[in-house]
Amino acid sequence: MQAKQLPLDLVSDDPSESAHATGAAFNDPAFAGNKRLPIHRWVPWIAGFSSDFVRQALHTYVHQRSTILDPFAGVGTTLVEAIVGHHDAVGFEINPYAALACRVKLHAYQIATETLHNEIVRFQEFYREKMVAGYTPWSMSPAGFKTRSDFYSPDVLYKVLIVQDFIATIQDVSIKDLFNIAFAATMIRFSNYSYEPSLGRRASAGKENIHDFPVAQTIIDKLTEMEEDVIWLQNHLADHKPKIHIIHDSFFNQEAHLEPDSVDMIITSPPYLNNYHYNRNTRPQLYWLGYAEKPQDLKALEAANFGKYWQTVRELPTVELAFTLPDTDIVERLEQVRSCHPERGIYGGHGWANYAATYFNDCYVFARSMQRVLKPGGTALIVIGNSILQGVFMPTDQYLAKIAEMAGLDIVNIDIPRTTRVGNSIIQSDVRVARAQKSHQLYEAVVELRKR
Repeated sequence: MQAKQLPLDLVSDDPSESAHATGAAFNDPAFAGNKRLPIHRWVPWIAGFSSDFVRQALHTYVHQRSTILDPFAGVGTTLVEAIVGHHDAVGFEINPYAALACRVKLHAYQIATETLHNEIVRFQEFYREKMVAGYTPWSMSPAGFKTRSDFYSPDVLYKVLIVQDFIATIQDVSIKDLFNIAFAATMIRFSNYSYEPSLGRRASAGKENIHDFPVAQTIIDKLTEMEEDVIWLQNHLADHKPKIHIIHDSFFNQEAHLEPDSVDMIITSPPYLNNYHYNRNTRPQLYWLGYAEKPQDLKALEAANFGKYWQTVRELPTVELAFTLPDTDIVERLEQVRSCHPERGIYGGHGWANYAATYFNDCYVFARSMQRVLKPGGTALIVIGNSILQGVFMPTDQYLAKIAEMAGLDIVNIDIPRTTRVGNSIIQSDVRVARAQKSHQLYEAVVELRKR
């Protein structure tokens, strides 16, 4: 799709109106192609962007070994491309499952491939033996993991517990982590739940429950794929030993981890203003990998999430912006949202305006943090989508750019590589809010910033 540039005057809601042709024109950042690429294909992730986009950005902006930062690392698309491109990688990620995926991917070049292969063979033999012998697994489902219906059917659960028993026998920590990722990346596939795009019961989506499934073979297929990719990565990095720093913390705490002026380039995509609940949608992985034992364990993740969630701020008194943003209509649009449907109580505009104000306050902290860690002349590329709240168009990309400018970064350009975003915005749901106006459309932008 031909990229378009978006004006910064905040007078038009139409992303197809082009402004000046400055800055780079980017490939579509949609990430579907990652499912077929080495290392990237290991872990499905609802909010990723394409490795092609990152590769293009690195080729365009950095021409020698550099330090590449992703403040919202997810499962590591930016970071993998950084080390494949012979750069150093720094990533922040608050979700422990995603942080584990990052660590496993980025350090895969250090895995002993012969040991990995032997463990895959041993797993096949272990599983075959236990299934034939009528084995009683000693592993159990996570006690605190509660779902509205059985997450696994009995026959599937039995197989899953045998898998868990085997993983517990692995002595090499790096290979045990890789097996855990192989399980976590496939575990929804044989469950009675699916992503639609939020995690929900298959029955609610009109799909039949899964009564039986080739669990071991599915995991072995994933492990075989991973083994091939480890060898590929080791060959690719034969003459390069990257510096890798995966930080299981919020980027808002970057001062505890990074020196000022220490990063050459930032490539990232923060959570969109769409209330997608990343942590709840990885709840199965968090529980089955041992990162959560009870619902309260997820509260800290919710509190640390960029922009929080509508559910956490909807009943608060009016949340005000922590900054002023001259020459924009951000305050007027927030008030327009707040005035919508007061008769709906917490489901009306007040809660959504609180959510948006909290989100933009976090944008301000994010921008200041970027300004601190970027080297002078360093570039930040932020992939972000616009939003529609209570039928009110929110040009999130334009507001973020102006907030970053106020924090001391220069706006180079806003590029629109995808003028129609595929998928439904949660906040457009008829269940929760009024239908968005037909004249509005969801798009995806790349905000290009530079440190002075």
